[in-house]
Amino acid sequence: MTATTPHRKSRADCTVGPDGGITFDLDRRRDEDGELPELLLRRRGAKGADGTVRLALSPLRDGRLRAVLPGCTESAEGRWDVHLREPDADDGEAVAVLPGIRDLRLLVDRAPDAGRVAVRIPYPTLDGRLAVRCWLRAPHAEAGPITLDDGAMTVRGTLYGTELGADARVEARLPGADGRVLRAPVTGRDGAFACTLPVGRLVEGPLAEQQLWTLWLVPGAGTGGPAGGVRISRILDDVWDRKKIFVYPARPVGEGVRATPCYSSDNDLCVRLDPAPAKSPAAR
Repeated sequence: MTATTPHRKSRADCTVGPDGGITFDLDRRRDEDGELPELLLRRRGAKGADGTVRLALSPLRDGRLRAVLPGCTESAEGRWDVHLREPDADDGEAVAVLPGIRDLRLLVDRAPDAGRVAVRIPYPTLDGRLAVRCWLRAPHAEAGPITLDDGAMTVRGTLYGTELGADARVEARLPGADGRVLRAPVTGRDGAFACTLPVGRLVEGPLAEQQLWTLWLVPGAGTGGPAGGVRISRILDDVWDRKKIFVYPARPVGEGVRATPCYSSDNDLCVRLDPAPAKSPAAR
């Protein structure tokens, strides 16, 4: 009896289509007279069938295998790891897929034409696997240019899925027990918005440790937008994690405090407050 040779890990080239769908072209060839494997997308932290999307593979003319995730497929927000399941294997035996060439050109400068914004970006994980980052926002506030000078941070952007009311505002919120909030008015029309947030007012006395303030746009009464506001983020391009890519300079905003605009690992806009480095004796 001849032992079956295990397949090496497959690598997939990904192409994002105009409708937001993703085509996965694997370097795996079809086994002669054998069943085709299946591509699995698994959402991290999810359990059960709702956390798995199954995609059928079909052979291309050159022998490789292709799977297509249609743009209309509902994919919950989060990070989805890509696996390959052999026909005779259980889901638990599926093997991670490696990233190949990723064609993300159609994601750059994307302008949604609907109130519900859905974004999916294939990307390589830190440990070298293929995954897909998904966002679903309705409505959505897309951050644009950001400046921080003289203790004030100006944010410009575009609001999708609702309108700005006369009482529209941006709120900087400090997560935690005290629930501190700083509000600033918003101006704009036809979806464009702008606000200037006096970040110096985020500082209340000496700062002992780092604070991370989240930014929200509250459309206002009568707009149909959520009363709790819309998270200001930047997701309409090909950057799946802006945290270490979009780096802004820190500015002093109070005695011994520095403020820095920044993005979270989920591409949500924040303001980070840090205690300023202590001056060395020589500098004094």
